[in-house]
Amino acid sequence: MKKVKGRMDESILVCVYYGPNGERLIRRGHKMASMLNCPLYILTVDPLPYDEFDAEKSGYIEKWKELAEECDAEEFILQDDEKRPVAKVIAGIAHKYNITQIVIGQSAQNRWEEITKGSFVNVLLREISSFIDIHIVALDRTIKGGEDIAYETGVRGYLLKENGEYRLCFTCQKNISYEGIFYKEIGTDFNNGLFKFVHNGKTYQVHVTEDKVIDQIKEPLNIM
Repeated sequence: MKKVKGRMDESILVCVYYGPNGERLIRRGHKMASMLNCPLYILTVDPLPYDEFDAEKSGYIEKWKELAEECDAEEFILQDDEKRPVAKVIAGIAHKYNITQIVIGQSAQNRWEEITKGSFVNVLLREISSFIDIHIVALDRTIKGGEDIAYETGVRGYLLKENGEYRLCFTCQKNISYEGIFYKEIGTDFNNGLFKFVHNGKTYQVHVTEDKVIDQIKEPLNIM
């Protein structure tokens, strides 16, 4: 149960998009919320439905969810399958949660897909209340990704438990443990990559090496 914040007249919304700077924006918003002792919300918007996210996007979402919990955010908001302009989505969320301060990255106008002309900030200012402040955070362009692994388009797969281990297969059998999407690493002859599945409403992602799951799966089986 979250603690009641002291300054309910202030609330902060951090808007993140895919890339290495999302964490920096969230931590900046957390610092501001801690100073003001007010609620923190985190938002990301995507025109695709969540089920169609690739492994990279899913990885960012899960990382941001974990960071939201770490930073004691009130809510991590994923607006997927969203066809409206991003500025309108942000304005709608700001109104719903009584947001008084919005945090965005300096290069947001280049990252949000539908903002192709003019300044994203100016577009957003036209949509939001005059009582909301916008904070533009300079992004660190020296941040680099990890191993820069690329993945093929996801295909449906299954995890089968054998001798205490989980094996990847692509045919539905009676004794399967999990059904999900497998993203194979580009440039490998083996089934190396990531397997994403949903269990009890939560998304899990495990690494697969030569058909074998190398991460520990602690959840009970999702078969009857």
